[in-house]
Amino acid sequence: MNHPADPAADPAAESAGSAEPAESGGNPAGTAHAGLVIAVDGPAGSGKSTAARGVARALSLRYLDTGSTYRALTWWLLARGADVSDPATVAADAGRPVIEVGTDPDEPAVRVDGRDVAAAIRTRQVSNAVSAVASVPEVRSHLIAMQRRIIADTLAAGAGIVAEGRDIGTVVAPDAPVKVYLTASEAVRARRRTAELSADSSATVALTQAEQARRDRTDAPQMAMADDAVEIDTSGLGLDDVIGEIVSLAESRTAGAWTR
Repeated sequence: MNHPADPAADPAAESAGSAEPAESGGNPAGTAHAGLVIAVDGPAGSGKSTAARGVARALSLRYLDTGSTYRALTWWLLARGADVSDPATVAADAGRPVIEVGTDPDEPAVRVDGRDVAAAIRTRQVSNAVSAVASVPEVRSHLIAMQRRIIADTLAAGAGIVAEGRDIGTVVAPDAPVKVYLTASEAVRARRRTAELSADSSATVALTQAEQARRDRTDAPQMAMADDAVEIDTSGLGLDDVIGEIVSLAESRTAGAWTR
């Protein structure tokens, strides 16, 4: 997999966005899991978001949904009528909105320029456009720098974190001591995603699966599994089973501080 240039070298990345001030939830300083980073990667519909949040709750860790940063930028671009299929347009605007994401697994807030967009970024319109936005190198450099700062700030505060997305274990936090890669059959993934879109009457399983396949093709360069990740097929597993496997894996390994 081709890794992007180190986002720390991008001066614009410093204004990309931020984590919100520490919430009351999560892992207090000095606990057994301070300094622990768990990387959870996988395609859409593999169950990584619900599992990652469950693991964060079980181990009293913070939670970072890196996909929400890409979705927030995509929502902002669409709201302004930008052509998200034009990489030059997307690159030029990548640093304009102020994106803030929370790390409380019970209520991971997402704001753009102060506006709550936690629900707005989950629509089919955003889902179908986010892969094109996320593939732009300037966007990746900008948002990966933001994600790394959130992780580093969390650890500096004496807490640990579960970060989930497409390339946590390979790019965002390659030194994470615990890495898992969740998979599921295409049919199962499509059914799960359709259930999430229950408010959209046009979101059939067949349509969702077709849209999902297109996203998979676009996201492929960012979806390589880390060599040291543990793969878990969630197709036939319940949520509690998946959470239990990840928690057991985390507890069997020595927690180590994340470093860039």
